[in-house]
Amino acid sequence: MDKFDRQILALLRADARTPVSQIAREVNLSRSAVSERVRRLETDGVIEGYHAQIAAPQNGAVKAFLELFYKDSRCADYVERMRAFSEIRRCCGISGETDMLVYVEAPSMARLSEIRDEIESYPGMQRVKTHMVVQEWSM
Repeated sequence: MDKFDRQILALLRADARTPVSQIAREVNLSRSAVSERVRRLETDGVIEGYHAQIAAPQNGAVKAFLELFYKDSRCADYVERMRAFSEIRRCCGISGETDMLVYVEAPSMARLSEIRDEIESYPGMQRVKTHMVVQEWSM
């Protein structure tokens, strides 16, 4: 990956809908060169997809990461249970003391508490630790 690829990725990260012609002008390459580079980045798995970034409602919504600690289970045993909550946006099995990290966007603190309580009641769940998001930055 060279400086042109990095520039293309930065532009796509800022706005995945940026037209190839605009990217070409900004990185000083031809449209065909940019198209080929984007195809290669997709084929090589550098670009995994294009996603809409949905703004969270500003009516008191809360965001949090839940650290899950459990025994005698695997992440896959809990992932399907997490799918039942529309508020859960991401589950990650991670290394270290924590078994799973869960990102939640709930409409209220009360709903976040309900979700947390239900997860905490799962068989084998030892502990759930909550980290509230107080500030975010887009990258």
